[in-house]
Amino acid sequence: MITLALFARLEAKPGKEQAVAEFLQAGLAMANNEATTPIWFALQLGPSTFGIFDAFTDEAGRQAHLNGPIAQALMAKAADLLAIPPSIEPITVLGMKNART
Repeated sequence: MITLALFARLEAKPGKEQAVAEFLQAGLAMANNEATTPIWFALQLGPSTFGIFDAFTDEAGRQAHLNGPIAQALMAKAADLLAIPPSIEPITVLGMKNART
């Protein structure tokens, strides 16, 4: 059961919006390789505001993700792409519906 999640808010530097979008789109391949990350979304919340939402079945999976390749790649590019450091918030999932289309 999915009970834990993370939400990362990313604010692109002026002129870096497309680069952040492309970085997040490329992150899907890395997320697909993470067995302990069953749910992963890359989001655009506004013209320069982006986010990543991912969910996990346990704390070990969440920690593996925080120490994994997506987080490492994000931190390596943060100074170049982001106006401020990413805000990463732990979340408790209270309910979920996952309907496949």
